[in-house]
Amino acid sequence: MSTPLSVTRIGHACQLIDIGGIRVLTDPWFTQTAVYYQGEPVAATVGSLGRVDAVVVSHEHYDHCDLDALVAGGFDLGTPLIGPGTVATIARGKGFRDVRTVEAWEAATVGDLTVTATPGEHGVHEVTFVIQAHGRTIFFGGDSLRVPELDTIPDRFGPVDLAILPTNGLCVRPMDLRQVVMDAEEAAGLTAALRPAMAVPHHYAFHSGRLGDRMITKADQDPRHYADAVARLAPEVDVRLALPGTVVTVP
Repeated sequence: MSTPLSVTRIGHACQLIDIGGIRVLTDPWFTQTAVYYQGEPVAATVGSLGRVDAVVVSHEHYDHCDLDALVAGGFDLGTPLIGPGTVATIARGKGFRDVRTVEAWEAATVGDLTVTATPGEHGVHEVTFVIQAHGRTIFFGGDSLRVPELDTIPDRFGPVDLAILPTNGLCVRPMDLRQVVMDAEEAAGLTAALRPAMAVPHHYAFHSGRLGDRMITKADQDPRHYADAVARLAPEVDVRLALPGTVVTVP
């Protein structure tokens, strides 16, 4: 029998992954500013998370690296935090005591958990992650663009149980609509390459506020576009559109 695996979307790219009792928090974001809106309820407070065995952070953008909220919420700063060098520097400055720096194809272990950084591409330095424990494998895509090397993950790591992918195709208006996040079609193409048993989209409800959406960012906020694209490109993959706070169990 497979080790139980579930994921609970806290909001945006903040997910709580549970692999047989090993609990991993991804890309924390619990607060908002004048140009960073979750666009959906945040399903937990820092204090209500319970035990967390590791935190993985893909890059330093505020909506993925809200370390101030963790500190203010009384989070255990001895919890291992895993991320690229840019994130590691910030985390140490905030008082995190067990910071593990990983760049693409480097791994860190926390007990039975192995977290391998995989390539990413975004407006700043970013990595994505393969998270493994007890024979289960999860790919976490942060808010990266589609990077060709990610197609090799099944060959490198074996079958993928769960893929968590961004889908909003975020573009930056002042940069001539430069795209910095994979869109629904690109995410579906990566899903077809990864062949996970289940896929969960994220990073789609976010917006920049009424003025910011007109002047700063442009994005697709409908995850059904991803589900439709996967149905065409990888119909064997089970796509779950999860509201914040909903526990999704992976077979």
